[in-house]
Amino acid sequence: MPLPLAPTDPPTRRAARRGPAGRGGRRRLRSVLAAVLVVLAVSAGLPVAGPAHAAPAVNYTNPLANQRADPHIFRHTDGYYYMTATVPQYDRIVLRRATTLQGLATATETTIWSRHTSGEMGAHIWAPEIHFINNRWYVYFAAGRTDDVWRIRMYVLENANANPLTGSWTERGRITTPWDTFSLDASTFVANGVRYLTWAQQEPAIGNNSNVYLARMGANPWQITGTVTRLVVPTYDWETRGYRVAEGPAVIQRNGRIFLTYSASATDANYCLGMLSASANANLLDAASWSKSPSPVFASNAATSQYGPGHNSFTVSEDGQSDILVYHDRNYRDISGDPLNDPNRRTRLQKVYWNADGTPNFGIPVPDGATPVRLRSHDQASSYIRHYDYRARIEPNVTNLADSQFRIVTGLAGGGSVSLESTNFPGYYLRHRGFALYVEKNDGSALFGGDASFRRQSGLADSSGISLESQNYPGRHVRHRSGLLYVEAVSSSADRASATFHLE
Repeated sequence: MPLPLAPTDPPTRRAARRGPAGRGGRRRLRSVLAAVLVVLAVSAGLPVAGPAHAAPAVNYTNPLANQRADPHIFRHTDGYYYMTATVPQYDRIVLRRATTLQGLATATETTIWSRHTSGEMGAHIWAPEIHFINNRWYVYFAAGRTDDVWRIRMYVLENANANPLTGSWTERGRITTPWDTFSLDASTFVANGVRYLTWAQQEPAIGNNSNVYLARMGANPWQITGTVTRLVVPTYDWETRGYRVAEGPAVIQRNGRIFLTYSASATDANYCLGMLSASANANLLDAASWSKSPSPVFASNAATSQYGPGHNSFTVSEDGQSDILVYHDRNYRDISGDPLNDPNRRTRLQKVYWNADGTPNFGIPVPDGATPVRLRSHDQASSYIRHYDYRARIEPNVTNLADSQFRIVTGLAGGGSVSLESTNFPGYYLRHRGFALYVEKNDGSALFGGDASFRRQSGLADSSGISLESQNYPGRHVRHRSGLLYVEAVSSSADRASATFHLE
């Protein structure tokens, strides 16, 4: 199903005056319907996603690595994250490791393989991925020839050493597919005990730059066998801007389903992510088992200055509780010349959230800097602080994810306080006015700074959560009442519960 994207313009006060048939009424109706569908699904014995609040907040700083495109991060059982990516020179494969995701930013980078000086594997070394299969390390990558740089095919390296930054890498040769044509972006995953390879390729009978395919792996990790299924042909407008491209497939499995993301269009600001989904119990080699989103699930966002997000992979947080989207983008729209020659794609991280229907919600590419969080109500466990038409409130099932994401930053009023900056509208902060809370643009005044600054405390109802005391009105805390947020005094246990939130 399509996942809604965050708006690109600030909300208007005029919309706040609409009646039940307006935007707010429709959203409330959708929330009610979503809750009803979950209840019906449970009663029917169908798989339903766990509660959205199951995973605590993560803390990363973007970008993770400059001038590193097509990033792939693999978390191994040895306690390390391993990261590889395309380098701007397209001449080698690099690898780094760290015990934390943020640690990858400063980890020593090792060149584990360099391009040939002639013939095959001599140009355009692209999109490496590292996997651990049958107690050996494998790197999948694409490469051209020195005498024909666009004759790009897929290749595999193997290393039997426990630490892949050491030991020798053996070239296992080219992955053979039904067509000897442009092919790249090999990735592998296991579903129901079967290992699959998915990749992008130009099929002679179809006039596209590349489609996405799927096949079972054969006797070893560099051979496929049996049926080859075409999963994605770029046909939508957002898949065909600049070039007719579907590439960079990546898989995440949750909630009884398999989700395959892929990148579409030219590698400039038009680059974006599409998604397929299938039941985990389906015949994955039957194209009819897969449903394709008619809209991109992750795309450029001018408000956050993030352009051309794509070629992603997935990993997990250090505590294993959060899924992490790994991808590249640029922080500017305009590119001079061929975007493939622009070196400034950056590796970035952000948390994946899960909708009530069990589908992933990627939101928008968040601004550079610290990763945002969501604040879940302590006493209404499925509801989150969100902004809507400037007014701050709590609501369940916020599918427009960025409306409920905030960066906790140094308080505008200083004094050890914090402020909450909107993710999809940078420069807008949670502030109280007449003791009611709004998300409004910082006007630089001392009054605004005071109204938008809070003292972060342990949760009044649960020390594992947080409470926010007004900086300029001590004794008043952020709390919800009748679905809306206020800065008010709290006294009873119910008050304290309504003024306690959990970071996710």
